[in-house]
Amino acid sequence: MFQIATGVATGAVAITVAAAASCYLAAAALGRPWIGWAAIPVASIVVIVSEIAGIFWWVGLAGFAAILVVVGVLRRAQVRSLSAQGLAMLGFGGVAVVAVLVSPRLGLALAGVALASHAAWDYVHWRRNTVVPRSLAEFCFVLDIPFGVAAIVLAIVGW
Repeated sequence: MFQIATGVATGAVAITVAAAASCYLAAAALGRPWIGWAAIPVASIVVIVSEIAGIFWWVGLAGFAAILVVVGVLRRAQVRSLSAQGLAMLGFGGVAVVAVLVSPRLGLALAGVALASHAAWDYVHWRRNTVVPRSLAEFCFVLDIPFGVAAIVLAIVGW
């Protein structure tokens, strides 16, 4: 919420949506819902290490996602769940990358829409009580909706 009070940055919104998708992918790949929580600091470290190494954060998260998919395939994770989370990572992550590559205002709006729509993904998983713990899906609602909507509003008003 600090971001909302101080001005929402496109990169921060884009990282948030891509990292959130990677948490769901991690839980599906490893077949343990609690891994979704554990993946939050891991995704954050991937972003930080990528930036320190001079690599775009999204390249680091893409590598992390690729590793998760390989691990999921090798451990014979549930195909339906791994496929759905892999596609979600491609979709949400793809929009996040486009958001940081286009004009700042359009990018902020795109990232905001992606993050706010991730709340629908959270709701589906919360309702079905699958892939990640309900507490993680609830946490994501509280993060995704206000942060995503704030990004959209700020993009429209031209912060």
